[in-house]
Amino acid sequence: MPRTGGPEVLEIVELPVPQPGPGELRIRVTAATVNPTDVGLREMGADLPTPWVPGMELAGVVDEVGEGVTLPLGTPVMAIVSPRRPQGGGQAELVAVPQESVAPVPEETSDVEAATLPMNGLTARLALDRLALPAGATLGVTGAAGALGGYVMQLAKVEGLRVVADAKPEDEPLVRELGADEVVPRSDDPSAAYRRAVPVGLDAVVDTALLHEEVLGAVRDGGGLVTVRGWSGPSERGIVVHPVLVREYLHEQAKLAELGALVEQGRLTLRV
Repeated sequence: MPRTGGPEVLEIVELPVPQPGPGELRIRVTAATVNPTDVGLREMGADLPTPWVPGMELAGVVDEVGEGVTLPLGTPVMAIVSPRRPQGGGQAELVAVPQESVAPVPEETSDVEAATLPMNGLTARLALDRLALPAGATLGVTGAAGALGGYVMQLAKVEGLRVVADAKPEDEPLVRELGADEVVPRSDDPSAAYRRAVPVGLDAVVDTALLHEEVLGAVRDGGGLVTVRGWSGPSERGIVVHPVLVREYLHEQAKLAELGALVEQGRLTLRV
């Protein structure tokens, strides 16, 4: 991508073949996703190097390894990558990344499916890690029908949380299938909608729908609110706002591998 703008700025270009350094491996990419973050950076990322390669997650096969890498050549893998680095992101034929950003593709999973897990899956993992709720706590999830919301709900159920989520009527069956114990209708006043379901207030909310202050009223005094686009307040009633950015988990190989294991166990549903 030589400049910012709409889809018309995207071009196919030839770049030097990346060579993995110590602790890095090169992946021959077979699948890469397009997420809202990619679209936003394409439209507004004026500080990005050019030509810029978009993409935050990918799947493929280990093609070359640097010193110290233990994953064998030919291993099917999935990876997360920062598109802001000088060499760009994952929408390329060959991508070199640190081994700590890579985990094996879950068994009986296509590369296309596996490519959807690293970015949203690790964001969901980070959100729940920041909240550190005990089993039995009540978690609200906005935007529950989306990829990130779905991962948050399923991971929350693995941890023994009660999940209350909002959804449009047509999305309610999906949201319940993904683990919601209770579904509240979408509303112009989301705090009131959640309070009708949980009068004492939610212990925390993971706000994937970018409602921000509109959902603070749903949280009990001293609870928590996770935001995903950097919003940090102002808050109220002692509610702790946790802005999370997945770049904090770019090198959490063990957590990515754990997500893959949950996919193999049927406890995490990949969605293309």
